[in-house]
Amino acid sequence: MIKDITKPIVQNVTLVVVCEKNILLQDEWKVFLINSNSVDIDNTLVASTGYGESNGEQQRTSTLRHFLQTVPANSTALVEPIDENVFHLNNEYWVSYYIGPQLYDKRFVFLPDSIREENLTFIKELQLKGVLHS
Repeated sequence: MIKDITKPIVQNVTLVVVCEKNILLQDEWKVFLINSNSVDIDNTLVASTGYGESNGEQQRTSTLRHFLQTVPANSTALVEPIDENVFHLNNEYWVSYYIGPQLYDKRFVFLPDSIREENLTFIKELQLKGVLHS
């Protein structure tokens, strides 16, 4: 029965949106996955989409899927670049991965206008400033 299925809790895996300068000294925003576990995570799939409302009209971005073979223990992996023009939307990332035979999954949502300069904090894993999903 469905009540007998236990869903494992995602721990020590999160997402962050960071801003760094490119070679033209322009801001580039990128989404990274952070694996703070002491074990690798395997067969990681990240589905991203943006949705919300602007000027009274519903907006939705395409759904993108990214496959990350293995994210080593205590490391980071680039998921995708993200355009500033979608920061006014809910930016949703559905992350699924395996640790051994166990499947884990979690939905991370960056709320509208949460990715902004005043919300940047230092992300030690990347040595950059960014917005860490809490």
